[in-house]
Amino acid sequence: MKSYHGSCHCGSISFTFSLPAVHKAMRCDCSICARKGSILTSDLVPPDRITISVKEDMLSTYRFGTMTAQHHFCKNCGIHTFVETRLNPGHFRINLGCVDGLDALRIPAEIYSGRAL
Repeated sequence: MKSYHGSCHCGSISFTFSLPAVHKAMRCDCSICARKGSILTSDLVPPDRITISVKEDMLSTYRFGTMTAQHHFCKNCGIHTFVETRLNPGHFRINLGCVDGLDALRIPAEIYSGRAL
């Protein structure tokens, strides 16, 4: 396992998580993910492998459709930091653009068919 650290743009939300080395990513084509353009971890992060710190109640959540998936973002800077998934509630996919030391745009990404759900 490797430990990663990340944050939103303004630093109001920061997090640490552990996964095997990130060599691939995923992009979801559902209506919200396609609009956000996030590049997400292809591996799920279980709740016991993530620590989230939030300043002054800046974490906000958007839900739609089945209201199961929780798309988390910063109230101040608007950056989408991570999502709790619909198919695995309580498990996270991290926006790799928020992770220190990773160049998310250079990580090969598969397209996940969220539209088909």
